[in-house]
Amino acid sequence: MVIGLLQSGDFVTFGMLLVALILSLSLHEFGHAWAAKMYGDDTAQRLGRLTVNPIAHIDPIGLLMVIMVGVGYAKPVPFNPANFSSVWGRAGVAIAGPVANLIIAFVALNLFIFGAEAGWGFFQAETGRQFFTILIMVNLFLMLFNLIPLGVLDGHHILPYFLPKAVAQQYRSLNAQYGMYALIGILLLTVVGVPVLAPLHTASRWLIGIMSIV
Repeated sequence: MVIGLLQSGDFVTFGMLLVALILSLSLHEFGHAWAAKMYGDDTAQRLGRLTVNPIAHIDPIGLLMVIMVGVGYAKPVPFNPANFSSVWGRAGVAIAGPVANLIIAFVALNLFIFGAEAGWGFFQAETGRQFFTILIMVNLFLMLFNLIPLGVLDGHHILPYFLPKAVAQQYRSLNAQYGMYALIGILLLTVVGVPVLAPLHTASRWLIGIMSIV
């Protein structure tokens, strides 16, 4: 957990992880706000969420939870589906957050490889390698985690578009009733050390292996 870095006196790694989390969560939420605007809904823009400024997106309690127990949240971006110009608007807005994380990871990975091969000092230093590794892994994990179709995660807006209408309606009903409980259960298992999210870490490492273009 993040708090363990402080307890062990590893303040440098803690600072890197905190910066990576704040940056990643902020751009994730900005992605939602930008997509909503593109689909014709300016709700997020009017509420000051169409920005990359972390102050607009970071929830202090949610960030503290990340530090203390390893899981947390940012401020959800509000949107009004009635304003969308497409029936795919809800899915488009939902997928924009994970896509933002994928873009950050892709750019960070290839920038690091290019910088290291070009002999740029920071990119060749252990500190640089550690920071970029953290930034890449945080974003890939956030992308995959948010695609889980449970509770309020982005995946629950996306999955119904790929299900038959009757099944989609049943899924929405079940998720509304039990989705958050299932998600909380997963998070609690993670906190107590059960590796239920280990497949996401494995998938993140696999993605790193195919994202390099440099």
